[in-house]
Amino acid sequence: MLKKLVLTLGLALAVVAQSAAADTKIGVVNPDRILRESAAAHEAQVKLEKEFASREKSLSVSARALKADVEKFQKRVAKMSNTERMAEERKLADRERSLQRRERELREDLNRRRNEELQSILMRSNDIIRDIARKGKYDLIVQEAVYVGPNVDITDQVIKALGK
Repeated sequence: MLKKLVLTLGLALAVVAQSAAADTKIGVVNPDRILRESAAAHEAQVKLEKEFASREKSLSVSARALKADVEKFQKRVAKMSNTERMAEERKLADRERSLQRRERELREDLNRRRNEELQSILMRSNDIIRDIARKGKYDLIVQEAVYVGPNVDITDQVIKALGK
């Protein structure tokens, strides 16, 4: 919240300064759009899907097998002795805990890798933004503003440059 307030105040000061000095050039970039719309973000998503597809498939197969075994157990439970029933319930519970642990590990690994990929995209986009600033002779480029007019939004330029 404080960060957004500081950025907003900075942008407001920049706008006031721009009106005082007509030759000041300001640009604004929306990092969320970059992470949603850029080709690099789409490539990262495809890369992650391929990277984790086998683990997801394995978990899906294990979940289906566990569900089938639970259904078989429920059909046979009336014919089982107390000892057999308890042993079978324990085995199924252990398998379910193991499956849940593997799912949690997958989610954690996927989130970690997604964050790495997004961080990489943001670092590359920051380099591109600096390059655009130098070439376009910008005095200030801000990320994340409350309101951005189309005349100062350079997000499309960054997304296009990321695609090259």
